[in-house]
Amino acid sequence: MSKKLNIGIIGAGYASLSTACYLAHAGHQVTMFEKNDSIGGRSRQLKAKGFTFDMGPTWYWMPDVFDRFFEDMGKKTIDYYDLHRTDPAYRVVFGKEDFMDMPTDPEALIALFEAEEKGAGEALRKFLKKAEDNYNIAMKDLVYQPGLSPMELVSWKTISKLSLFIKTISSDVRSRFKSHKLISILEFPVLFLGAKPSDTPAFYNFMNYADMSLGTWHPKGGMFSVVQAMEKVALENGVSICTSANVEAIQVNDSGAAKGILVDGETVEFDVVISGADYAHSESLLPEKYRVYSKKFWESRTYAPSALLFYVGLDKKLKNILHHTLFFDTSFEEHARAIYDSPDWPKEPMFYASFPSQTDDFLAPEGHEACIFLIPIAPGLEDTEEIREKFFHMIMGRLKELTGEETDGHIVFKQSYCLKDFVKDYNSFKGNAYGLANTLMQTAFLRPSIVSKKVKDLYFTGQLTVPGPGVPPSLISGKIVADKVIADHSNYYRYASNL
Repeated sequence: MSKKLNIGIIGAGYASLSTACYLAHAGHQVTMFEKNDSIGGRSRQLKAKGFTFDMGPTWYWMPDVFDRFFEDMGKKTIDYYDLHRTDPAYRVVFGKEDFMDMPTDPEALIALFEAEEKGAGEALRKFLKKAEDNYNIAMKDLVYQPGLSPMELVSWKTISKLSLFIKTISSDVRSRFKSHKLISILEFPVLFLGAKPSDTPAFYNFMNYADMSLGTWHPKGGMFSVVQAMEKVALENGVSICTSANVEAIQVNDSGAAKGILVDGETVEFDVVISGADYAHSESLLPEKYRVYSKKFWESRTYAPSALLFYVGLDKKLKNILHHTLFFDTSFEEHARAIYDSPDWPKEPMFYASFPSQTDDFLAPEGHEACIFLIPIAPGLEDTEEIREKFFHMIMGRLKELTGEETDGHIVFKQSYCLKDFVKDYNSFKGNAYGLANTLMQTAFLRPSIVSKKVKDLYFTGQLTVPGPGVPPSLISGKIVADKVIADHSNYYRYASNL
């Protein structure tokens, strides 16, 4: 039998779990180290007073990516958790008694667009066909690439789409539709890529296909059920997971190769080290001469939004909302400027609300409602309790005004989460929540590398490297890094097998 690698992984979020599963499934010895007392990274779970909240991602999009992960492990998604497709997928609120619910039936969706704007139904049909083509190219030819060479992007398919890397989402959508409501709905999925529609290549309209055609799903028990499923796969493949284990340094030997990590004062040796922690923090664990990216580099990047979150438990059920409800009753452009152009707290923020107990009784006591509110904000802002409270009262007032739902006197649990918490819990640079935005100059090989250029046997995974922010990209990032480790050590296997 060939000798296998002993691999240490920093962090236990989606990307780290994915990497661990792929490497362990290939027969390697893998140990994970998580600084917090539970796994999941930004997708941890909060339980309080009978309520259960996903602390991070709440949207289950691109089910095919999850299916592929479990199929690669010789399993099926349904072996681990139950999925429910939300229908309508979500609600977009534009004003008092002014909202649009997104149906899952394609013809109903076409009819909805046509009712809002003459000709928009057929325009949407054509738009989604192009988005589907782009999705297929992205999944088959692009997002599973390691981002190590510009030649990865070159194929007859991608060349044929070159204009879509020059044109932006915003210009593409606005050339087809005039209604500000429809424009808002079609530009909304770009938020999952972390950039303004006016800065995101039109090729990324494949997110509209993911939204409107592949659908919005809910795993029973919440997104943490996916984390638990991946943990189960990891354990089934022999991965060791250490929580409350703070990695203090990545150690490098005299020949410039990673030799192990320092965990709570104790050295643990490995053949390969992989970090799924925040990339800037990961490099800070190295001696300075081995760091590839400077603080100036990280300061110069365009980050996806961070977030102010509220986890709220109510002793009543709400009626005039859906599981996923987007409040777009203020200016998208003004809010975007406050995030990207002149970073500041938004004066009139858009916000997103998730009411998962509308779909899943497990998440709240009977007759109660679990609520998650999210305001996208720029990383690096001042974060105080006074600011948090100001925005909480602002959005709860808007919730009452726009839906007629009264929450005063019904809040039995409330906890906020913002920039300081992202820094404390995840060593997040400037408190970023979603990593680097997928702008044209931060795509593929232009993102921080999965392979250290200065330290042999040191790799990186997660939302600050390829392919980008989001849960499905994190699963893909894990596969990319695992494949690269295996490829880089193929000669090692051949040598070991002859010993």
